[in-house]
Amino acid sequence: MNSFDVVIIGSGPGGYVSAIRCAQLGFKTAIIEKYSTLGGTCLNVGCIPSKALLASSHHYSDVSHFAEHGIELTGEVKVNLEKMIARKQAVVDQTCSGVKFLMDKNKITVLEGLGSFVDATHVVVAKADGTSETVEAKNIIIATGSKPANLPFIKLDKERIITSTEALKLKEIPKHLIIIGGGVIGIELGQVYLRLGAQVSVVEYLDRIIPGMDASLSKELTKVFKKQGMKFYVSHKVKSAERNGDGVVVQAENAKGETITLEGDYALVSVGRRPYTDGLNADKAGVKITDKGMVEVNDHLQTNIPNIYAIGDVVRGAMLAHKAEEEGTMVAEILAGQKPHIDYNLIPGVVYTWPEVAAVGQTEEQLKAAGVDYKAGSFPFKALGRARAGGDLDGFVKILADAKTDEVLGVHMIGARCADLIAEAVTAMEFRASAEDISRMSHAHPTFAEAIKEAALAATDNRALHV
Repeated sequence: MNSFDVVIIGSGPGGYVSAIRCAQLGFKTAIIEKYSTLGGTCLNVGCIPSKALLASSHHYSDVSHFAEHGIELTGEVKVNLEKMIARKQAVVDQTCSGVKFLMDKNKITVLEGLGSFVDATHVVVAKADGTSETVEAKNIIIATGSKPANLPFIKLDKERIITSTEALKLKEIPKHLIIIGGGVIGIELGQVYLRLGAQVSVVEYLDRIIPGMDASLSKELTKVFKKQGMKFYVSHKVKSAERNGDGVVVQAENAKGETITLEGDYALVSVGRRPYTDGLNADKAGVKITDKGMVEVNDHLQTNIPNIYAIGDVVRGAMLAHKAEEEGTMVAEILAGQKPHIDYNLIPGVVYTWPEVAAVGQTEEQLKAAGVDYKAGSFPFKALGRARAGGDLDGFVKILADAKTDEVLGVHMIGARCADLIAEAVTAMEFRASAEDISRMSHAHPTFAEAIKEAALAATDNRALHV
């Protein structure tokens, strides 16, 4: 029987990063993955493939604006969806191969098969060929991630009523894509197919899309998407979604109790994700699972069994790849006797639509609910020279700061390159910067980042310079 210092179950961003950090710290490490490729949901059917399709569809969408830049095209521009999907898969394959390279480089043993507990120190790996292998571990990290959630009354046939996994490999552009759920995943995939020519309708139970983010971001993104042609049915409760031949019929009830009927050729069920512990047999190790299906952990990500830890989507908190990576690193360093920490308030959230949406810290709604005395400063992208030069005029940056101390409490932005710009806000808040601190830092001109400086000026003393 092979013995290891650390065995990690699951090779998503949390799992594989944790394995690398464990190896760097001198632990004999193994990682177990039930699929034939490493990288988990994020690399295979999540973050990476969706961003590849968003990039490809963005290029296609940009063509319609070439004329205003003085670029004249001759001939018809067409979408080759098969080639677009193939490129997406090539990006996925290359990225997953990169993880395998990192495992080899760091001398991490990769075990392919379904990992499940025998007891608190042994894991059996059930392989695809019917054989199995049992390994012993001083410490075990559960990193089994999540799967798409569903509504109990909807039957997923994965052909016409689909999840995000199937939406990443459609063989045709939908005529009418009905998206059930207005969260990040549904909105991103909705924009992909909207750009390619599909009619897209979003049905959301709550009163706005991306409901977990600041309401001002939701309002702006809704306005932009409506302008692009996307239709929204917010405050609508889905009652049924059924296949009808090569089509689907979705019925939903609005706030007045009235029923609406939407007919399309695809329905994408995008109502969040659920922790995935199927087949883990956590009970054999004595590990507690909450009534929501999450692995129960303390502030050090340690389960009720001292040598077993859990990270990523399978534990409490936002289901984000970068959050899982931070947790994977943290557990490895705890095992090495170090004292790492994670400030969960400073884990940024991003929506990779165009305009991009990004945020870190507290929303205005949260500050109001907590009774915090705060001030706000905003700056629109349309007032930026760089935005006008590129034609990316939608969006703004908003900074929320403590009314007395001026410490930045939250930064919320929507616009071009916000997925990258949010890192400046995270850095500032990590060092507990004030709005005035940011306003006094030189930002290159012309850049999109100038919007952050201007929003800080607005929050400091209502003295933005360019609006």
